[in-house]
Amino acid sequence: MHSFRFQKVANVSDALAAAQAGARYIAGGTTLIDLMRDEVERPQSLVDINRLPLDYIRLESDELVMGALASMSEVAAHPEVRKRQPLISESLEQGASPQLRNMASIGGNLLQRVRCPYFRMLDAPCNKRRPGSGCTALLGLNAGLAIFGASQHCAATHPSDLAVALVALDAKVRVVAPGGGERRFPVEELYRVPGETPHLEHTLRPGELIVEIRVPNGPYAIRARYLKVRDRASYEFAVVSAGAALQIDNGVIRAARVACGGVGTIPWRMRTVETALVGQRAARATFEQAARVATNGAKPLEHNHYKVDLLPRTIVRTLEMAGEV
Repeated sequence: MHSFRFQKVANVSDALAAAQAGARYIAGGTTLIDLMRDEVERPQSLVDINRLPLDYIRLESDELVMGALASMSEVAAHPEVRKRQPLISESLEQGASPQLRNMASIGGNLLQRVRCPYFRMLDAPCNKRRPGSGCTALLGLNAGLAIFGASQHCAATHPSDLAVALVALDAKVRVVAPGGGERRFPVEELYRVPGETPHLEHTLRPGELIVEIRVPNGPYAIRARYLKVRDRASYEFAVVSAGAALQIDNGVIRAARVACGGVGTIPWRMRTVETALVGQRAARATFEQAARVATNGAKPLEHNHYKVDLLPRTIVRTLEMAGEV
């Protein structure tokens, strides 16, 4: 591992002041440290933010508010989260092993690097590591890669289960910047599809720090489930996943939220599926009809055509689970 500067800070102002070219914020470090060991990431400076007062979990009016340093395990086990936002609890519990959940922060989870077999292989061309070098995966081992949002430069999938849940629930992220600026925007807008700039994965500006996530306690949030299809039952990234939330009155779907993971270069919101569900009876036939449009626009690679078949089935089962709550 290369040498770097390490600095601990005790408040948000000091953290922002420490942010500079080449600096990275670090909390649990469950992804960043691994990437540094593999020399995929080579930050010049690390800013330890663990002492910042951002580990809160609370209800405010009609929102669940989570500080960026709340751990995955704390959020998943919180009684109000389990009661009011079961989709968040389930996505966190399925997102990592207990050991990782105890260490990993909510903010860090949202900023995980992509999932691709070549991303960590320093001897394989990768446009995310070295822009313009090429993408080995497009003609190589691509069974686990994206069928939505890919470009000729990258088809790596986004790995966060929590992000899928938050996108489905219309959550917002609050960030602060050096100089005192602040922004709030949907979690969905945190991510970039690769396009011509695959090395740019999120919309944070230099030095910006995620401080909290706000999730509406909408009428659909309580009736929500997360289903993750993976290669093994123990901790593993999603082959295909789905988060679904339904508001059902007298057997009729009044509101629906659906997002999927493992299939997109970013957490993929399924708005066409949602539109097909609203106003229909909550029944398997409805779910199957709506799921048929889920793969519209899909562009599979040589080895991941199976996701085109697996995705609608996963959505149908997730909707059935949500409807049973």
